[in-house]
Amino acid sequence: MFSFKRQVGNQAETIALKYLCKHNLELIEQNYLTQAGEIDIIMLDKSEQTLVFIEVRYRQNTQFGSATESVDRHKQAKLIRTAQYYLQRHSKYQEFICRFDVVGVESYLKYPTINWIKNAFEA
Repeated sequence: MFSFKRQVGNQAETIALKYLCKHNLELIEQNYLTQAGEIDIIMLDKSEQTLVFIEVRYRQNTQFGSATESVDRHKQAKLIRTAQYYLQRHSKYQEFICRFDVVGVESYLKYPTINWIKNAFEA
């Protein structure tokens, strides 16, 4: 069954993707899933020739912290492992500079606030 939470997450990812495409990033892959974990969006920053691994987080309410604050060290480690797995299997990107960004989508999806943190953490 396709859960409501996943449906909302997909909408937030679509909003983030449109936003990032307007900022000179090109989609490489979306929802890259492995046993190690998932990367929401993988893009190429054409201005810097950088491969960007992007975690998208959604929060309708920031009472318990912002969307971007929810990417803790455990989640960062999982993203790093998944990115390493991706690079091992896609040799054409192995020489690229890599970056980890976090995009927080907050408020109601109809009128979202977007907070894009470039280079949010390092491997």
